[in-house]
Amino acid sequence: MATNKNPQYILRYFDRIGVAEGSKLLLSAANVEWTEEHPEWPQEKSNQPFGRMPVLIEKHVDDTDFVICESGNIERYLARAYGFIPSDIRQAAFQEQLRDQTSDMFAAFISQLVAKSEEDRRENFAKFDGLLDKLVEVQTKQINANGNNGHLFGDKLSYADIVTYAFYKIIVVGMVKRQANIVDIVKPKLTPQLIKLITAVEANPLLSSYMTRSDSLAAVVTKPTSARL
Repeated sequence: MATNKNPQYILRYFDRIGVAEGSKLLLSAANVEWTEEHPEWPQEKSNQPFGRMPVLIEKHVDDTDFVICESGNIERYLARAYGFIPSDIRQAAFQEQLRDQTSDMFAAFISQLVAKSEEDRRENFAKFDGLLDKLVEVQTKQINANGNNGHLFGDKLSYADIVTYAFYKIIVVGMVKRQANIVDIVKPKLTPQLIKLITAVEANPLLSSYMTRSDSLAAVVTKPTSARL
C-alpha cells in the first residue's frame, strides 16, 4: 500500500530482459513496493506516453499518479530518489556518462542485427565490437582506480554498478535468442574486474529477492567455455 513517504510503483514493459532491466534492479534495491505490467502490444501502444515502453507509474496515497517513460530517465529518477547516485553533480556526471555509453553500445548492437545487407551487418558489427572494446577498457580502468572492490565508485552498490550490470545482462542473456553467438563474442572481452563487479551485484543483499526470480548473468560469464554446448 502506498504511504505518504513510500509510493507504490508499476513498471510497464515487455515480459523479457530488455532496457527496463536497470529500472527493475533499482526498484528492487530501493526496497519499495512495485509490480510489473506487460501490456498487450501493439494494442496498448497508444495508451503509453510517446507510445513507447518502459513506463514508470508512481502511485501516491492521495490517488495521484506520476508517470514517466524512457529507460534512462526512469533510472535516473529512481537513482536520485533512493540515493544510488551522488548529490554532487560532478560525481553524478561520472556515473551518468557510463550509462550513456551503454545506450550507444546497445544502439550499435541493434543496428547490426537489423542491417539489410551482409556488408552493412559486418560494418555495423565492427562498430559495435570496437565500442565494446573501448567500453570494457574504460570500465576496467575505473574499477581499478576504485580499488578493484567489485564497484565502479565507492564501496557500496551504485547507479553505475547497476546499469553496467544491466547492460551486459541485456546483451548476453536478453539478446541470445536474437544472436546465438553473442556469449562467444562478449564473454572473452570481459576482464576479471568486470566479472567481479557482475558477481558482486548479483550477491548484493539489496537485490537478493529479485535475483531469485531472474536469470543469472554471473552464471553465464563464469561458466567454463569448454562446458558450453
